[in-house]
Amino acid sequence: MHSIPPEWLLTKKNTKVKILEYSTTVEIVFQGTSLFGGENHPMHLHGHSFYVVGKGFGIFDKEKDPLNYNLIDPPYENTIGVPKNGWAAIRFRAANPGVWFMHCHFERHTVWEMDMAFIMKNGSGEGEKMLARPNDMPSFCDAYRVL
Repeated sequence: MHSIPPEWLLTKKNTKVKILEYSTTVEIVFQGTSLFGGENHPMHLHGHSFYVVGKGFGIFDKEKDPLNYNLIDPPYENTIGVPKNGWAAIRFRAANPGVWFMHCHFERHTVWEMDMAFIMKNGSGEGEKMLARPNDMPSFCDAYRVL
């Protein structure tokens, strides 16, 4: 039987940001704890789709559960329902430069810190970079009279 780590009991008032190099393969395991009532959590990633390589019930076991991942024909999604009292594992390749938000689709959960952002860096090849800002697009400072 697993116990719940104390850091899962309280949320922090911030949005985590992770910087990724272009073409990095990313794996995320979402753990559903159901501490405040049980429900499925629809986790969504903007700017990318991902492979759902595994799902299960209970607390994810990093030694055993990956042995059962579906690496042959995993579903390709942009939103995954994390099971009540379970987990879901996804993989994607960071190949769309920009800043991308990942969050639970229940709005109240976003204020509970069920969100994060990825900054995905440019690649070095043709078509692996963010497009430049159009010349006729005002800068943030000009548009909002800041600074």
